[in-house]
Amino acid sequence: MRIPRRRFLNLAAGAFVVPALPHIARAQTYPKRPVRIIGGFPAGGTVDIIARLTGKWLAEHLGQQVTIEARPGAGSNIAAEAVVRSPPDGYTLLMASNANAINATLYDKLDFDFLRDIALVAGVARVPLVMVVNPSFPATTVPDFIAYAKANPGKINMASAGNGTPPHLAGELFQMMTGVSLTHVPYRGDPPALTDLLGGQVQVTFSTLPPTIEYIRAGKLRALAVATATRSQALPGTPLLADYVPGFEASASVGVGVPRSTPVEIIDRLNNEINAMLADPKMKVRLADLAAEVLALSPADFGKLLAEETAKWGKVIRAANIRAE
Repeated sequence: MRIPRRRFLNLAAGAFVVPALPHIARAQTYPKRPVRIIGGFPAGGTVDIIARLTGKWLAEHLGQQVTIEARPGAGSNIAAEAVVRSPPDGYTLLMASNANAINATLYDKLDFDFLRDIALVAGVARVPLVMVVNPSFPATTVPDFIAYAKANPGKINMASAGNGTPPHLAGELFQMMTGVSLTHVPYRGDPPALTDLLGGQVQVTFSTLPPTIEYIRAGKLRALAVATATRSQALPGTPLLADYVPGFEASASVGVGVPRSTPVEIIDRLNNEINAMLADPKMKVRLADLAAEVLALSPADFGKLLAEETAKWGKVIRAANIRAE
């Protein structure tokens, strides 16, 4: 039977439209039930707080309850694997960070590949690292510190939040780029490391800014430099480490990921909502109060950032022969 040309063109156009309808409907109807965000660090920490801010916004704008579940352990690997093993339907999200990028090299045997098995959705915040010393320490600038460290190799104790954590790797990168030798003293988290730094048992740490900011403002710790590529709004008068060690950069990036194969329509919906959150003036102020900075990125750009972090810190881990505890 011969089909008139006009009718044929209409049918052909319909053939291309119909397959797209389920995808459109899926994006419009998501979510139909509560969503959960799994974080790999203890409740009350910076990543957990950012997860709760994100969850509150998503609950208000997606119209469904969003629960936050802290699953600390193994440097956030437990949380990441839980999300990797979850159905790729947009109902289980990971609060991802560059700790996950670090773990790709730090741990010899993982049952998942983070960059392969997690689809990155959106950045949320960049948390600066800051080089801080006890006020009694003789060096008041980074050049002074480097000179003192070279005159006293191995005699300066460098605290960190644990073996293979961003503060530890920042300290190792500093040693590699300056030629100094520091003695690494790992702790179980920032609080005990800062306690001993305040007490003078250790002399320096490359801490994330949120837990140290109030000590710096109160004069109980001295900030020598911020480790990000640009000045921190929380410490506008503090110089950059890169001013003295060209090319130095260390920060903690936090964002959202989902299991691989999650529909792109759901990823785009979440990305749009999160970036709308980051454009909200009240949210910008809230993140600034945490000494964190907005990290508004597309899924592709957030994925590229964590891929670059994986390569960067992988080189440091191998060069310093660092192993997971």
